[in-house]
Amino acid sequence: MKTLLITGANRGIGLEFVRQYAAEGWRVFACCRKPAAADLLNRLINQFPDRIQAHALDVTDHQQIEQLAQTLTGQPIDLLINNAGVYPPDRGDAFGKTDYAAWQHAFEVNTMAPLKMTEAFIKQVARSALKTIVTITSKMGSVADNRGGGYIYRSSKSGVNIVVKSLSIDLNPQKIIAVVLHPGWVKTDMGGPGALITTEQSVTGMRRVIGNLTLQDSGKFYAFDGQIVPW
Repeated sequence: MKTLLITGANRGIGLEFVRQYAAEGWRVFACCRKPAAADLLNRLINQFPDRIQAHALDVTDHQQIEQLAQTLTGQPIDLLINNAGVYPPDRGDAFGKTDYAAWQHAFEVNTMAPLKMTEAFIKQVARSALKTIVTITSKMGSVADNRGGGYIYRSSKSGVNIVVKSLSIDLNPQKIIAVVLHPGWVKTDMGGPGALITTEQSVTGMRRVIGNLTLQDSGKFYAFDGQIVPW
């Protein structure tokens, strides 16, 4: 049985990843800050009790990450998806009105946590068959696509893009694939009701990309539809 470990699994894109992979017979370790309060995730667990296991995890708590890695020490992880992310309030992300505390928090969640997760679970990934690490980013992290503003979110996502590019080089000797994926503008709490695609469309597309990855693709920046995103 293939195994997925995913952060931010209680809603939106993360929850849809859990649903789709569990429905295909994968074992899923679904991580979020408060599993007991994650009603939608718990409904999925009731639907797939032998496939989904919830774990409490705040990705800014490095000790908690290390403890979970210790708990799962003997479990190979075919696919690690760093999905947890934050989007700062607009009022604190405009020139001259920067919320520096929000900026620090965005870097902790969006940029630092994916590296810490990779460091903590690298042995489990290396022992698996698929050896794949996916980090959910955004086209807003593309320097080429920058249209101004969004200092906090853009910089945190651009930062994680560089982190994953470095991982793709450093982990290549272990034949581990590391990529970043842009999920599109998705109808979630973060994306808002005016977004263009549903979580099902986004995740279905990203899973198709993930399923076709080879070691030669490591370090690339893909959109949910398989298109390469300019850095």
